[in-house]
Amino acid sequence: MSAYDDKPWLAVYDDGQPATTTVEFGTAVEMFRATVARHPDADAIRYFDGRISYAELDALSDAFAAGITAEGFAPGERVALYLQNVPQFVIAQVGAWKAGGIAVSINPMNKERELAELLADSGASVLVCLQSLHRDVAAAVLPGTAVRTVLTTSELDLQTQDEPAVFAGVERIACPGTTDLLEFLERHRGTACPAVDLTADDVAFLTYTSGTTGPPKGAMTTHRNVVFNAQTYRDWVGLGQDDVVLGIAPLFHVTGLVGHIAVALLTGAPLVLMHRLDPALTLRTAEAERATFTVGSITVFIALMNAPDAEKAQLATLTKIYSGGAPIPPSTVQAFRDTFGHYIHNIYGLTETTSPSHAVPHGAEAPVDPASGALSVGVPVYDTVVRIVDENGAELPVGEIGELVTAGPQVVAGYWNKPEETAKALPDGVLRTGDVGYMDPQGWFYIVDRKKDQINAGGYKIWPREVEDVLYEHPAVREAAVVGVPDEYRGETVKAFVSLRAGVQATPEEIVAFTKERMAAYKYPRQVEILNEIPKTVSGKVLRRELREHP
Repeated sequence: MSAYDDKPWLAVYDDGQPATTTVEFGTAVEMFRATVARHPDADAIRYFDGRISYAELDALSDAFAAGITAEGFAPGERVALYLQNVPQFVIAQVGAWKAGGIAVSINPMNKERELAELLADSGASVLVCLQSLHRDVAAAVLPGTAVRTVLTTSELDLQTQDEPAVFAGVERIACPGTTDLLEFLERHRGTACPAVDLTADDVAFLTYTSGTTGPPKGAMTTHRNVVFNAQTYRDWVGLGQDDVVLGIAPLFHVTGLVGHIAVALLTGAPLVLMHRLDPALTLRTAEAERATFTVGSITVFIALMNAPDAEKAQLATLTKIYSGGAPIPPSTVQAFRDTFGHYIHNIYGLTETTSPSHAVPHGAEAPVDPASGALSVGVPVYDTVVRIVDENGAELPVGEIGELVTAGPQVVAGYWNKPEETAKALPDGVLRTGDVGYMDPQGWFYIVDRKKDQINAGGYKIWPREVEDVLYEHPAVREAAVVGVPDEYRGETVKAFVSLRAGVQATPEEIVAFTKERMAAYKYPRQVEILNEIPKTVSGKVLRRELREHP
């Protein structure tokens, strides 16, 4: 069932009518070029003290496209981006599109085995990577791959600011057998960009799933997907050229690709990049750049709250805040508002939905389910139909728990070179999300958990999310994650892993007692282990598989 069926929640819109977004551009390149024509001199990227205008980004990405084409790149080939949050990522991504190519975003935390797997799966012929990543990882992997052109770059490029929190120990290094990216761009500057025939249904990038449920799969995100959800962010949040996008999400992740890069390319707003996340630096940068909008994992906002000397004034202008990728405890939303004065709007989506399929309308606050304590992830965004189904695919009534099945213009075309996986997860182009939840009578959706994460303790079914929400209420708990572990008597029992707030102490026994007072006897964790950090993907999803294997 869709939240549009009865439309009781539409009061959050000023005109009381369901809004729809219009796909104005066929491809992301057309979207970008329209912005260049409107605002050529406006900042496209701000990277410490470096500035790149939209006209300059257009020229640099033209040079990239011309250069790789001169070296034999053909439309449909792949360009792998093995970078942190640096301007070169955006230049190469737009340049790859202009050459008719597909950008392949790779987690810069990936090591040799993981990089080799993604290069082999994507068949990338061009690799753009940081010098340090080439030296430490890529150089050993590249022989035997399809990569013909290797362009290396430094995080020190395109800015001159000395920032110890980010650049301590970083220096430019030689990478034999590669070409320096900035020299490559300068050599091809002014060369005519190749004419290619792109359509909305061509693949814009391969976004690899996080691997929390198995080997990563390359989701084929089309230009139509990118353009649609860029406009979704723009219209849902109310973004325009006067906004400033704070780039806290990793650019290789779908949130960064769409919620940061595509949003900026559409609206003409500047994108502020900081190489990688440092909480104190992020707060200073948000204040200095007068950032107005961001979207990222809740773990980032927890880190900002716990940053030394964090002050409310540092985020005074950051009024448009969204968070997705991991469950958000209501207590954390309130703690953030107590600290900085702003509400965190929930947003929900997957790699396969090109970022949002659901969101809390800007200015509205998500309800909390009184039974479970779960915070709503919002309502389906424009032109999106979401149903709750049982194990057999039959639609369930309002309020009943089942799997979310999503259809809309943001759903990806499938998985790269994996027709069987595509048929299983995307039958007839409709996404079986694997997430379990329900819709309330007012049309708000709630995520209970991943199907595979449900714990069965002596026949009692327990969702980790509910236990985690209670753990977050403990004043000493900074982060929490719950898994099922083998138990001789119950078959499976609840184990919690927590990290503690700085300067606050608590014992496992105290935390067990805290939850025991607040939950049914079969739900509270019998075991609690305190860790320095909860293992997560870079997008903030808890690696439950790793916790289950924890000694």
